[in-house]
Amino acid sequence: MPNDRFLDEFPDVEGEALKTGTQPGHEEVAGGDKPKENRLVLLWEILSRAGLGETAFRAGTHLLSIAMVLVVVWAMRAFYLHIKTGADTPRQGALAAPLPTATPTEAPPEMLPLAEPEFVFTDGIPRLVSLHTTLPTRPRTEVITYTVQKDDTIFGIADKFGLNPKTILWGNYYTLRDDPHMLQPGTVLNILPVNGTYHKWSAGEGLNGVSKYYGVKPEDIINWPGNHLDPAKLGDWSHPNIEPGTMLVVPGGHREFVTWSAPWITRKDPAVAKLLGPGFCGTMYEGAVGMGSFVWPTTNHWLSGFNYSPDTNHPAIDIAGQLGNPVFAADNGVIVYAGWNNWGYGNVVVIDHGNGWQTLYAHLSYYGVGCGLSVNQGDVIGSIGSTGNSSGPHLHFEMMYQGSKVNPFDFLPPP
Repeated sequence: MPNDRFLDEFPDVEGEALKTGTQPGHEEVAGGDKPKENRLVLLWEILSRAGLGETAFRAGTHLLSIAMVLVVVWAMRAFYLHIKTGADTPRQGALAAPLPTATPTEAPPEMLPLAEPEFVFTDGIPRLVSLHTTLPTRPRTEVITYTVQKDDTIFGIADKFGLNPKTILWGNYYTLRDDPHMLQPGTVLNILPVNGTYHKWSAGEGLNGVSKYYGVKPEDIINWPGNHLDPAKLGDWSHPNIEPGTMLVVPGGHREFVTWSAPWITRKDPAVAKLLGPGFCGTMYEGAVGMGSFVWPTTNHWLSGFNYSPDTNHPAIDIAGQLGNPVFAADNGVIVYAGWNNWGYGNVVVIDHGNGWQTLYAHLSYYGVGCGLSVNQGDVIGSIGSTGNSSGPHLHFEMMYQGSKVNPFDFLPPP
């Protein structure tokens, strides 16, 4: 309904407008249609006169701003979709970003097979990684055995088991008889657990006497675990309860070697060699005296077996030679032994040089001299052989001065 106040103030205008639908100053358009502009102006004038102009202006401004924002959003959306999909591509939803392309890389080089490194250390203590645990070797207390192989020596066997050469001989007296030449392939040896001797108990022996002979204390023998002796059951140490024939380890024990080589045989008493064999001489002899200088006793001048070694009871050198090679007297002298030796030396000749010197020639295949014969330096007295305990032709040559055996290499000319 029209406002009464408005009608009071503008009766003519309102009435005219209501009657004709036109505003003052405007003409009708042909055909009865009224311009839209006139309608908007009329509406604005009505709102203004009604006091709603400012409110309408503000509302219109807000609506226009919202419309503009919507237009901008629509335009931006259309613009970016056109860039991503192309002008001719129908609009479609946003696609997931493509996965990154893998960057090609070279295959790693093939690893070399694991090999044992060769480290060379000049000093210091190397610390290397070991994949295996090495248990420490426990001390051995029992006697074991070893079968001699070809080319074995007393020294090599001793080194293999961490013993000294004397212990190999002392542990096998009944097999080797203290003679290294008795070592042959196939021989079975006792290998003691420590350096020392191996004693075969005999009836009537006492612990005090046995230990004194070997230079140890009775407790050393009793307390050795491998001997299996019960101190509570031994009884009197002078007559202990030990079965005869029992083999006992004597730790640290030592003794003199039993030697079957010729003792110091002088021309005044050659019969001292009677125990050695039938080659001994029993009459006093006089004859040539040596000069104190020596020549090589055979044509070869190098070793072919054992060297001079008191530790293995070999107080001589084994000189190389072929069967039948001549053997010469090393100096002037008198024959005081000529013949067989019962203790492994085969055919033996011994010369007393009359000035404190004595020489011995063993394992001869032939000897051409006899008791009491004087010989000169360089005379042929026999030929090289392999008699007795010998593994092949060679000359076992000993030198003795005033009853003590010496190293021949110290007195022979340089080879």
